[in-house]
Amino acid sequence: ETTEMANQEEAEIQISELDLLSSMFPYEEEFAVTDQLALAELKHYVEDESAEVPSSKVQFVLNVKTEVPNASMVEFSMACALPFKYPTVLPEITVRSSLLSRSQQILLNSDLRTYLMQNFSGEPCMLSAREWVKDHAAAYIDKDLSSSSVTASGATQSEVTTFTRLWIYSHHIYNKQKRKNIIDWAKELSLSGFCMPGKPGVVCVEGLQNSCEEFWSRIRRLTWKRILIRHREDVSLEGGGHAEIQKQRKFPTLEEKCFDAHGARGNHMDLGQLYHFLEEKGCADIFQMYFGVEGH
Repeated sequence: ETTEMANQEEAEIQISELDLLSSMFPYEEEFAVTDQLALAELKHYVEDESAEVPSSKVQFVLNVKTEVPNASMVEFSMACALPFKYPTVLPEITVRSSLLSRSQQILLNSDLRTYLMQNFSGEPCMLSAREWVKDHAAAYIDKDLSSSSVTASGATQSEVTTFTRLWIYSHHIYNKQKRKNIIDWAKELSLSGFCMPGKPGVVCVEGLQNSCEEFWSRIRRLTWKRILIRHREDVSLEGGGHAEIQKQRKFPTLEEKCFDAHGARGNHMDLGQLYHFLEEKGCADIFQMYFGVEGH
């Protein structure tokens, strides 16, 4: 019954967050639930153990007014949906404004998602998302993306392929099934990198941005004592053909790396060996991000 328990807990968190939003933003023009039925189903699910799992996500709109540098006000609208597993998974948010071009909107939404991915794994984050939009969205209106990614033919930014490398840190990775998932999913998503099981656990995956994000969303759904993205690298590839992607890779495939500390407790890894391995791959600076010390 653990998933049942988790679902109940997630549903309760969603309701208390929606209550908080409606008390902070009592006016319809600032905050409005667009799917009342889904909200009613969710409340019913929390109040009544035997209730059906809600059939649709709660959807709502948050409107944010913010000043642009020349002192006029601009309104951004955030169309939001809470997946049933939220806050274990990220909310779905699309920010729009009549003043954003399509490519500015794509960039703004992708940056917001990155910010949430890096800072809120498993925590309610709607207010933080709103704050981020209030503080950062106006800057995207003036972003000139024409030189690099939008050509006169009206091609949009979506033609730029992004190569991503995620450096994931976990309190520990022992479980055989999780280790198998990491390898199988990486293979399925054409990601390379490595996984160092033990304590701490380190996973690096690299490949197409959406494949990395899909990998992360699957991994974080498993049960962990603690797991987070320590560092993320994104490289925009014009054209982004297979050869260009291969050229960015620092690891040929995804394999499990065991740097045993000579049976020192069997599962504590030799961080010196990890450092030398990263150094060989040209990633020595990452070691410091993980462990906060200069490598030796």
